[in-house]
Amino acid sequence: MTADAKAFIQANTVLTSNPMVPEIQLWLATEITPIWQATEDWLTKNNTAPPFWAFAWPGSVAMARHILDNPNLAAGRRVLDFAAGCGLAAIACAKAGALAVDAAEIDPLAISATGLNATANGVTIHAPFGDVVGSACRWDLILCGDVCYEAPMTGHIMPWLTQMAATAEVWIADPGRNYLPAEGLIPFARFTVPTSRELEDRPERNVVLYRLQP
Repeated sequence: MTADAKAFIQANTVLTSNPMVPEIQLWLATEITPIWQATEDWLTKNNTAPPFWAFAWPGSVAMARHILDNPNLAAGRRVLDFAAGCGLAAIACAKAGALAVDAAEIDPLAISATGLNATANGVTIHAPFGDVVGSACRWDLILCGDVCYEAPMTGHIMPWLTQMAATAEVWIADPGRNYLPAEGLIPFARFTVPTSRELEDRPERNVVLYRLQP
């Protein structure tokens, strides 16, 4: 984490918690417009992505809540929080007693945010920068929160995740995105997650947790 990235995150977010996961503190944006405008300037100078890491998205909230309520699902396991954003699900797994937790992201600011959030919660998260799609499986549990929101993204990740499901447990938490595959998913939990009309088109999202079949 660079000092510049850390300073940017702390200047444009506040340390707070999502109402559904009060056990975990996160550096989050409290107003959407300022963080998006600030990141436009950062984008110009550093060629990074929009600030998805500055929000606790419904899929990750649902996964984190399920893990904290059922810590045995992560305890003693090697976990990957794929497309981790702010690292919420990863932190929940670490708190639940996971053996090791990776948080994968292609946005360097998200990596820095995950590091800050892990420190705020007193847990250790390994957050390597880069695309892990194509990697050999070295995890027991792979968590994917709200990853099927665009066709190119879904097409890029789903063949690899399906391959991973042959040797690891793969969860997809979906709040009703258009590109969720129609087959190969077994639902096992459901949550109603409050959200904002500024982020979504409704005040809450119904999130389903699925187990991906190989």
